[in-house]
Amino acid sequence: MQRLGTVQQKLPCVFMTEVQDVPSGKHEAQPFRVMATEHLNPSALDSDIHSALATEKLDGTCCYVSTYKGQPYLWARLDRKPNKQAFKRFRRFQSSQKSCTAFTWNPQEDLKAVPDHWVAALRVQNLDGHPLPDEHGHIPGWVPVEKTNKQYCWHSSVVDYETGLALLLRPLRQDEDEDMLEITCVPLSQLHEQTLELIGTNINGNPYGMGSKKHPVHCLVPHGTLPIRDAPPVSHKQLLSWFLESDHAKVEGIVWHCNDGALFKLHRHHLNLTWPNGQTSLNTRPVVIHVDWPRDKLEDSCKSIFSAFSNLNGQTFRCVEDITFEI
Repeated sequence: MQRLGTVQQKLPCVFMTEVQDVPSGKHEAQPFRVMATEHLNPSALDSDIHSALATEKLDGTCCYVSTYKGQPYLWARLDRKPNKQAFKRFRRFQSSQKSCTAFTWNPQEDLKAVPDHWVAALRVQNLDGHPLPDEHGHIPGWVPVEKTNKQYCWHSSVVDYETGLALLLRPLRQDEDEDMLEITCVPLSQLHEQTLELIGTNINGNPYGMGSKKHPVHCLVPHGTLPIRDAPPVSHKQLLSWFLESDHAKVEGIVWHCNDGALFKLHRHHLNLTWPNGQTSLNTRPVVIHVDWPRDKLEDSCKSIFSAFSNLNGQTFRCVEDITFEI
């Protein structure tokens, strides 16, 4: 299989979209709704969308593995946003035009400050060396996850920089049961320049029902590693039918990975469908724990999620929702 694309930008919809003057079903404060039309995005056709790999769009927060302080580090998504005055100008323009591609930014005056080590995402447009906001008014970017930064405590819980390991949820390799997942430790060096989704108890309202307030459960899922089962053709009618009828369609959406590295998405909200909506496809798949934390680390990190998973090493659960650290 081709090297999967990385999520550096806000992904375009696989269909052309239109703005409707009704409140968004996804963002409470948004007075309009972005809906998919029946016309395929020309860029998707240029990237041969019909031969692309359809994968599950997970409901979490995007992360990135890249070098920091001379070693592989986990980076959290942090978009640089306009200040209050610039945002008001942008919103007025957006409301009047229903588009923002012609909006003019002053990158030196219109944007909020960001942490010192923040970097813009790959392929962000620049003006005289200054990153420019995208059509949504944000500059996608990343900030390194430091253990001392409480804002990213759930990010830092799934990496251990001393051992250079990350806690991953992924399909079990070389297994007869193609539904089986595993939670395991993987060297961050093997994930270099890849993007992943952080999911779990304290992320986006926990649609997968993982862990509890007392015993939170979080893990990273590399993008593109959960192929859609019985994926329908890329047709508005057939995709809508699939979302409404298939047992495998209890997902937030689909991300297509094209052979040229391009990525396209379809969210349930693009079709005026709700999310979350009860049971999820992720929770129909059994999961086995393969975390053998070094014995000399157990005493030093008795409260870490690595240690907690190590105590469950070899155990199989009905799904990620059933994983518990409680005795």
